[in-house]
Amino acid sequence: MKRIFNSFFFLQIVILLFCASAIFCFVTDYLWCGVLFVLLTLCFIAYLYRIYRQPVKNISFLLDAIENDDSAICFSETNQLHYSAQVNKMLNRITQILYTNKQNIVQREKYYELILDFVDIGIIVLGQKGIVYQTNKAALRLLGLPVLTHTSQLRILSDTLTDQFDQLRPDNQFQIDIANQQGTVHLALRVSGVILKNEELRIVSLNNINRELDEREIDAWLKLTRVLTHEIMNSLTPVTSISETLLTLPDVVSREMKQGLETICSTGKGLINFVNSYRQLTHIPQPNPSLFDVQPFLERMIHLASHHADNHNVTITLTHVDAELMLYADEQLLGQVVTNLLTNALQALETQVEGEIKLQAYCDDQQGVVIEIINNGPKINTDEANQIFVPFFTTKANGCGIGLSLSRQIMRQCGGTLILMPYKKSDAWTTFLLRIR
Repeated sequence: MKRIFNSFFFLQIVILLFCASAIFCFVTDYLWCGVLFVLLTLCFIAYLYRIYRQPVKNISFLLDAIENDDSAICFSETNQLHYSAQVNKMLNRITQILYTNKQNIVQREKYYELILDFVDIGIIVLGQKGIVYQTNKAALRLLGLPVLTHTSQLRILSDTLTDQFDQLRPDNQFQIDIANQQGTVHLALRVSGVILKNEELRIVSLNNINRELDEREIDAWLKLTRVLTHEIMNSLTPVTSISETLLTLPDVVSREMKQGLETICSTGKGLINFVNSYRQLTHIPQPNPSLFDVQPFLERMIHLASHHADNHNVTITLTHVDAELMLYADEQLLGQVVTNLLTNALQALETQVEGEIKLQAYCDDQQGVVIEIINNGPKINTDEANQIFVPFFTTKANGCGIGLSLSRQIMRQCGGTLILMPYKKSDAWTTFLLRIR
């Protein structure tokens, strides 16, 4: 009935009956003709009102659908008057345009999210009352959190970190230190503001400056080492040379004098050799990278370490490595670092009844190759862990304090990093982590 009432054929019938009743009403005196004329007039007026009202009603439906984000609304374009069909066709076109624009916006947002996830700088969008609207993968990685939806979750890292983030204001710039599973991370924060939908949002960028700080620290130590070795060598070399010359003179007949000169000469040569060992920090050769398989490389390192191990109670095993894992780096320099770490681990396990060293290698989320060297030796305390990579620092009686600092310097030259992982509550294994991109 609704289709018949809305059809153009029904309108023609009403108009014909209206005209016929009007003619009969004026020609004849029949009462029923007048009544019929009045009824048809009312039907015609109602029909015209419906024709006017239907497009307005459809437009109202469309506005409600847009407000409710409903893009599935569709108006019939058949069995309609030409005017109503044209209006419905235009409304459907508007609906399709809005739906297409919405799809384009969604795709554009996904595109921007992918871009944000690929950058190394962390991005956090903060709203009112500590609500986190958006984060990228880099921000979660730097904070060491699987998810971040509210600033209150930052209390896991620090009791004051939540308050610091809540007090962030546009144009703020400062640095914070965060202790997570990757160790202590130094972050530089920068805040900018934007107003979106009448709400003030704060966009926080987090940049890991560990590498920059390490490079500054290493550069400072290198400069100091160059100065010290230069001054010491300038002073020792003449003394050693003069003492050797005096020992060859025939006039040196006093036994005490000869012993004194020999002592000066031998001590000077020992100090020169000692200083020359520190020159390795400032004269690391340029890396010559090549592509090689990680598994046979680590197996060779384990074989060399096992051959030179004095403690037979220590077992060295390769627990996990991807069979097809390959690395583009200087194999000799990297082998020097791994050998040094294995030697340190063996020395740490000298008093251990059942010592164990484990190696594993894998590819992380940032497509970097990671090598972990783990041992169950004595735990390194916090004070020593903070100084372990500082040149000249050592806890060994006969150590010179350049092994780990030299290893970190080599990793820096190779474009990688070397860190001591924080201890987990579940175990007390000591883990050194090497990573090369």
